[in-house]
Amino acid sequence: MKKVILLLTSFISVTAFSQETEKTSHAKFGIKGGLNYATVTKGEFKDGLDPRTSFNVGFVGEIPLVGKAISIQPEVLYSRQGFENNFVLLGTNYKEEYQIDYINIPILLKLNAGNVLSFEAGPQFGLKINEKVVSNNSEVDRDDINEFDTALAGGISLNFNEFFISGRYTYSLNEIIKDSNSKNSVFQVGVGVRFWSKIKYKRVLFLLKSDSLRFIFYRL
Repeated sequence: MKKVILLLTSFISVTAFSQETEKTSHAKFGIKGGLNYATVTKGEFKDGLDPRTSFNVGFVGEIPLVGKAISIQPEVLYSRQGFENNFVLLGTNYKEEYQIDYINIPILLKLNAGNVLSFEAGPQFGLKINEKVVSNNSEVDRDDINEFDTALAGGISLNFNEFFISGRYTYSLNEIIKDSNSKNSVFQVGVGVRFWSKIKYKRVLFLLKSDSLRFIFYRL
């Protein structure tokens, strides 16, 4: 049997240079939690949309990039989302409750504007871990709710040493339900606490330069 195999050979030269500072940077890790005010963009749900109010809770990190001014803020959150859809069909009022829970992983760029105020923005990746759809008090099986959610997140925080208060908005880039054109739209407010870690590191700036990229085809 003949097979065609594609080999991708890439030669990458890496020039690395580091700048040592007198102070060594510290990462921070902590916990956070708060309220969700979740709904969806209308799409097929044109009228009668109501939000689902629930909570989120999880872990937060902070990895400095440029002193105290710029850092990366990764998080892992359990987030209860969804919405309520009210409509009339053949003279009968219907109430559908969509309870959809995710493990969300935001990876945010954090900009500190002084010692108190900071701004965060970046992508968020979600995995659906639970779903429940109730229509007029009867549970309904649906197999068209997407397993994954990709969103953009942005918000602000007020920082008081280890403690912080945050507000955030996330907007999904993909549909919550297949072929519905409806996307998650979530407002969040919360509080948290961060702790200094014992992890120390030196800032290293890597310059990657691709010298060549070659494709080799051959037959067996």
